[in-house]
Amino acid sequence: MVNFGIIGLGKIVHKFAHDIALVDSCTLKAVGSRNKEKAREFATSYNALYYYDSYEQVAANPEVDVIYIATPHTFHYKNTMMCLHAGKAVICEKPFAMNTSEVKDMIKTAKEKNLFLMEALWTRFIPGTLQVMELIDSGAIGRINSISSSFGFAATREPNSRLNRKDLGGGSLLDIGIYPIFISLLLLGLPKETYAVGQLNSNNVDQHCAMIMKFKNNATASLKSDFTSKIPIETIIYGSKGKITMEEPFHSTRKLVVEIEHQETQIINTVIDGNGYTHEIKEVVACLKNNKNESDLMTHQFSLDLIKTLDHVRSLIGLEY
Repeated sequence: MVNFGIIGLGKIVHKFAHDIALVDSCTLKAVGSRNKEKAREFATSYNALYYYDSYEQVAANPEVDVIYIATPHTFHYKNTMMCLHAGKAVICEKPFAMNTSEVKDMIKTAKEKNLFLMEALWTRFIPGTLQVMELIDSGAIGRINSISSSFGFAATREPNSRLNRKDLGGGSLLDIGIYPIFISLLLLGLPKETYAVGQLNSNNVDQHCAMIMKFKNNATASLKSDFTSKIPIETIIYGSKGKITMEEPFHSTRKLVVEIEHQETQIINTVIDGNGYTHEIKEVVACLKNNKNESDLMTHQFSLDLIKTLDHVRSLIGLEY
């Protein structure tokens, strides 16, 4: 049995905790919040045995095998390092940390301590993403020529919202822009050239960001994140023989539309278990059971490539933390 701990009890964590119960061979053992009553209520809701008013107590619990970190972005590095130094495996929400230096340090520490570490970017593990990779590997749409991917909604303008606070890593790029960048890197590798423009608000975090990337073989990607307007949460992959649409919301898509020249359009419906976090939870459980310190699907190198790309885009739009 793999025992999970959770630190940071925000909105997303309810979905993750719910999905732990759907996966065989694992259980939620302990949760931590700065508010003990909140921790108690959460533990009661999801049948966790232990609840604490500090993150350190979760990491100190000898019954906990792996800790899921879902605190605000700017605390990912500190919380991950604390858990690693306590001897715990870690699965940390995206973005893995705030910059490349932090991610390198996290990976180095995990390797030194022989501990499992993975970025919890759930889109990598959902059936729709795996199906897209199979289609492309099979040559179904030929060589990828371009990708169009966007993610946007009209977010709150409340300056104290996590989405707008610089001290919490707010802004559209790190919160939702990471998804279009992720899918592009997954399918095309690191870009050779990147161009970006963005608009910062009065808190100096980005409200929207538009990116153009060029990859090997001259493939391109047009990517966008937006907190000012509802725009399609969709990815379209254009190939030399056809295209694949990851329908909205593409980061947890349940439907692919495959259009190949001179063939009937193919609709592929995929099934997501629970809230969609079961797939990454299963990967964590499998890795720990097989004494692996790194996922083959979400590798340390991929997380490094992703944060390096995010850092570069930030430099282009003047987004500093």
